[in-house]
Parts: sequence; C-alpha cells; structure tokens
Amino acid sequence: MSALLLRRLRCLSRTPGSVRAFSSLPPPLPTALVRSTFLDFFREEHGHLLVPSSPVRPRGDPSLLFVNAGMNQFKPILTGTADPRSAMASYRRVVNSQKCVRAGGKHNDLEDVGRDVYHHTFFEMLGNWSFGDYFKEKACSMAWSLLTEHYGIPADRLYVSYFAGDAASGLPADEETRQIWLDIGVPAAHLLPFGLKENFWEMGDTGPCGPCTEIHYDHVGGRNAASLVNTDDPEVVEIWNLVFMQYNRDMDQTLSLLPKSSVDTGMGLERLTAVLQGKRSNYDTDLFTPLLHAIHQRSKVAPYGGRTGSSDQLKVDTAYRVVADHVRTMCVCIADGIHPGMSGAELVLRRILRRAVRFNVEILKAPQGALASLVPTVTHILVRRIPSFLSSVFEKRCSHTNPPSGFREVCTQSCRGRRSG
Repeated sequence: MSALLLRRLRCLSRTPGSVRAFSSLPPPLPTALVRSTFLDFFREEHGHLLVPSSPVRPRGDPSLLFVNAGMNQFKPILTGTADPRSAMASYRRVVNSQKCVRAGGKHNDLEDVGRDVYHHTFFEMLGNWSFGDYFKEKACSMAWSLLTEHYGIPADRLYVSYFAGDAASGLPADEETRQIWLDIGVPAAHLLPFGLKENFWEMGDTGPCGPCTEIHYDHVGGRNAASLVNTDDPEVVEIWNLVFMQYNRDMDQTLSLLPKSSVDTGMGLERLTAVLQGKRSNYDTDLFTPLLHAIHQRSKVAPYGGRTGSSDQLKVDTAYRVVADHVRTMCVCIADGIHPGMSGAELVLRRILRRAVRFNVEILKAPQGALASLVPTVTHILVRRIPSFLSSVFEKRCSHTNPPSGFREVCTQSCRGRRSG
C-alpha cells in the first residue's frame, strides 16, 4: 500500500505546473507514509520480521536510564544470552520503529534541544537488524537502495562516513566497508573516515558495540559539502547509522568478540521526514507544526519563526522548540510508566519537566498549567500519525479536559517547586 501511494505521489509531482522548493527532490511525504515505506521495504522485499517497539523504560538493564536505541531490546541476542525458548532466540532479520529517549547517560541530547533544529530528547528510530544473517555488504546495499530508489533522495546529496580505526584500542580501519560503498557507486570524495567518537558506536559504558558507517544528507545540494560532515552544521545532518556489532565492551573496558557478528541500524524518523518534506528543520514537519501552533495559542509572544543562534536573541524560538520537544518526551515517558521523581530516570524526567515549565512561563509568557493543556495535541499527533505508538492506557486517559493521570499534578508541583526555589 505505501509503495502504491509513493508511486502516485511521484506521478503527481511530475504534472505540469507543479512547483516545489527543491525540484530535484521527490514529492513531500507525510510522516505516516515515510514510516510505512521503511517498514514495508524491509518486511515485504527483504524478509524482515516486524517487531513492536519496546517501552522507553529498559527491561532488566540497570546500565540504562532510558531505551536510547532500537537495539536495546535485542541486547540478549547480541550477547548470546537470549532464552532459547523465547521467540527472540529465533530472530534473524528484524525491522521496527522504536521509541527512544536520549536525556541521560552516554547518549544525552538534552542540552542540544532548542539550540538547533534537529536534536530531540524523544524521537522515533527506524531500524533493521541482522542477527548472524547478512552483514556489511547487504546492509549497505539495502540502505542505499531505500534512500535513492524508493525515497528518491538524490545520491549527490548523500555523504558516507566510515571507521578510520584506532591504534590505541587495537582497532583497524574499516576498509572493507569503504570498498563496499565504492562498489555501490558512492564517489570517493563523498566517503569520509572518522575516529572512535563518530564512527564506533556503543550503547553505553559496557555492552555490544562496533564500527559504524553513517549516511549524511546535505540540505543545500549542488556543492561539495564533505568538509561540513560531523561539524554540527544544521545544513548537513546525519540521517542513518549502520552499526556492525562485532565486539562487547566489558566492565574493565576491554573489547571481546561477540558470539556472532550482527547488523544494527538506526535512522531518526524526524530527520528523515524533514528531508522528504523538503524542510531544513525537523520542527517544520507535520510531526511538530500542529504542536507549535498549539503552544503559540497559549503564549503571549509572536508565532514560531524558526530562528537559531544570534538571530534568536530573545530565545523565543528556542523556547518553542524546547517546550515542543519536552512535552512529547514527558507524554511518552509517563505513558510508559516513568513519572517525574527524585532519582534515576524519574529525576531526569523531573528536570525535563522543570526546564519545559521555565521556558514556557518565563519566555513564552504562558500561564501556569499551560503545559498540561498541550497533552491532547501531542496525543493527536502521536496516536493518529503513529498507530499503536502510545499505550492504550495513555490514549484512553487523554482528552481535551483530562490529561494522563499524574501529568497535571506533576506540572503544578513543578511550578510550585520553582516558586519556592
């Protein structure tokens, strides 16, 4: 179904008189179609099993505050500890869309939220996995086919990074992956080597890890943007990370080989949607614009203008992004059973709540309690655009007059906490 809709949209984009901001790009796709195209590509064309997202609260893994990547729930397979009687033990090729929160621990994007237009504390990660089945060559070729042929992204806007090796860790450069990309047709000028920080992925301080290859997108095009890759330039952003799980980081920080090599990929839905909707900001997509409008209706400032850095001197647009991101994170976490508290993930969520309240009240001039009134908008976007994304309990509890149990009370308590210091 998604493939049919995609073909129809492409045909419409070629009708006489049609105008797009970027004529070389495919027609803009709604988020739901972006997601379903990804899932259908791996499930229907490459035999992957569709596995539901796990809750954002980690199950039986004290090393993590939140689920921060699609591979978290599959960690037992990667380490060889999965119960042989479980369904998980039979997984070979898997695809899913995972709810992720990066606001603590090794992967923490909290302080970046608001400053730019592409970081989030909560986001949805599209991913495909191979557990001892295919490896580097198949993973790279499928990724390139999906991006350039099915989504229609111009290949000359894509740049690929790979692991340059690390002598101190005894890790060689991943020349195999470099050659695979060259064979696929990626120009050498678009293939860039990077070190441990950028191209060796680790879930946490311990656990499965390995070299990775990342695909970056240039929003501008028509130039050589190689020098802007991995420089936090908002116009050249990473969209997909393909991790080749080969090692396990032990408690003493040494690396040991995993029982079998696997593939773990992750592509942020928000960033991909921005690319496919012709937007340079995630906040200008249909995942955020209804929420930003709702925030403006409750504020006493001008509408969201998308400004960043020095052009946003009063931090108004920064505040819009912070509130929009944080209220999504709180809704998803509360729906999955994590409530603001005094330790661990609960304390992190409490800090996120207080930060959202501060920006909402002090900069956007919204009345006390306005944050809770945004919950129905978040629910509409996530539940309507992301089928079965939130728990049934959350969907039942949320209405225009009745936010999820505990949300309004927590918001009120946070406001009191700020007034009392």
